[in-house]
Formats: sequence, C-alpha cells, structure tokens
Amino acid sequence: MQRLKGKTTIVTGAGQGIGEAIARRFATEGAHVVIAELNEDKGRDAAEQIASETGAETLFVKTDISKTQSVTAMHAAVLERFGPVDVLVNNAGIAVFRSPLETSDDDWDLCMNVDLKGAWTCTKTVLPDMLAKQNGAVINIISNHAFSIIKGTFPYPVAKHGLLGLTRSLALEYADKGIAINAISPGYTDTQIAENDFAATGDAAKARAKVEAMQPVGRLCRPDEIAAVAAMLASEEARFMIGENIVMDGGVTIRMYDDIRSGD
Repeated sequence: MQRLKGKTTIVTGAGQGIGEAIARRFATEGAHVVIAELNEDKGRDAAEQIASETGAETLFVKTDISKTQSVTAMHAAVLERFGPVDVLVNNAGIAVFRSPLETSDDDWDLCMNVDLKGAWTCTKTVLPDMLAKQNGAVINIISNHAFSIIKGTFPYPVAKHGLLGLTRSLALEYADKGIAINAISPGYTDTQIAENDFAATGDAAKARAKVEAMQPVGRLCRPDEIAAVAAMLASEEARFMIGENIVMDGGVTIRMYDDIRSGD
C-alpha cells in the first residue's frame, strides 16, 4: 500500500536517526522525499541511499532551519523539483542542556531558534502550498520533554513545551482548511546519537543496559516504529486527527513509582 503516492514531502534533519527512518518510510509509501538537512554529507548520503533502496525520487537540500533565508531557499528548490508541499515533518532539533543560571543568551537562542522557531519557520513557509490545495499534513517530532521534566536538561524542555503549544494552536487555526497538524513524542530511541552517548560513558554495554532497564518494555524505541506512525499521520487516513500528541516512550511517562505496591 502506497498511502503517500505522488505526495511531496519534506523531512527536516533527515540525514540520520528518526528523520532518516521517516524519510525512508515515506519513500516506500510512494512519496517524493526531500531531505532538508544541515549536514551535507549525511543528507546527501541519506537521499542517495533511500532512492537506491526504494526507487523513490529524493532531493537533498542543505538547510539550516534556524535561518529563514535557508528555509526559503529550500522551499524554492522543492517547488522547482516536485511542486507544492503536501507533508512537512519538523524533525530537526538540538539538545541544549545547561544549568539555568549558566545558560547564556547564545545557548538560549540556539535552543529556541532550532527547536521552536525553526519548526515555525518551516511550517509557515509551506502552509500557503497546503492552503491552496485545502489539504496537507504537518507532523512535529517533539519529545516526552514536552510534558515531563528531567532535571539538568534546561532549556531543552522549555522549547519542547513550546513546540507542543505550537502544534495545538496551529492545529485549531487550520483544521477547517483541510490541514492536519499533529505531533509525535518519542522517548529514548535507538539512534546513533544514543550510541554515542552510551560510548561516552566508557562502558557502552553497561550504559545501554541501565537505560533499557528503565523502560517498561525493556528496550529502546526503534526509529522505524516512529516512522510508521508518521506515515499514518501524513496519510489521508488521519485527517480527523487534529492537534494530537502521540507519545511513543514505551510507557515511561505513565509509570509512577517502582517498587511500590498498593496494599503492601
């Protein structure tokens, strides 16, 4: 089944990890896939590999979502190659973790410009395409940081809370225009970034085992699992879903306390 056949789709930050998995899934669903990625080597490689594996038409455009001019140029390249945009996935992001009083203006601006403003810039750039068709989908890849806080991760959760608010606000604004705007909030996901974090501890296997033990399902999320949900949200099957935030964290955020049993 090719639910996105002929659709023009943009996935930001799709050079690796979750974004790459979403781009690949969209390609298998028949979409034209645009890899909007800042890292030129990773973005180009992803576009070429996905095209080779799936036979889909892909396009890599080097894009810095924190800069309006870069997003505008990316959109112009998409229009020239594939035409108006049908689906946007705001996946690109950056983890800025600082002690609050040690957070500089540059730290704050970097986090907000990429994780929040960048998503808005991309969205407002493609919305006219969707409004002209009275049809479209925007999917924001957020995080369970959008509603839960881990100490020591400031100001990242601030941006993610804002992105959830952006999702819901825009969803209502454009629900009657045929545009479905929703979000996915992944938990700990098995990506290269996670592997690098594990390796940085000096004992990658031990670090992975510790994190896996914290997951109710006993493992990390796979990028292809997130991609499957993104494909559904991008399709016509999900047009009645408006402003939803689908949490994919293996049950972490619904759990209260370990080792406490009622009535003990």
